[in-house]
Amino acid sequence: MAPPKKDQFSKEDIKLARFAKALSHPARIVILRHLASLETCCFNEISKELPLADSTVSQHMAELKDAGLIQGSFDPPRVQYCINYENWKLARKSLKEFTKIKVTKNE
Repeated sequence: MAPPKKDQFSKEDIKLARFAKALSHPARIVILRHLASLETCCFNEISKELPLADSTVSQHMAELKDAGLIQGSFDPPRVQYCINYENWKLARKSLKEFTKIKVTKNE
């Protein structure tokens, strides 16, 4: 199988797909909703919001962080997480524009 050729797609479409992938699990939606309600939050507080093992929550947070939707800053002895507002605004704009695509109705 040939490797994917991402250079055949626009940077905007690649970024939108990355945001969509990060938003594709309900646990990540819960994490984002929780972080959106606070300025910053530590992992333990986020983990308490979900009925999942800490390791699973950590994996979901890594996915959100890789997509650029959240960020963490080290505040000894903990990491404080928050929404990456610049990328959040970009994700919202990209998703809004995407949903405005006109679809031809075939009947």
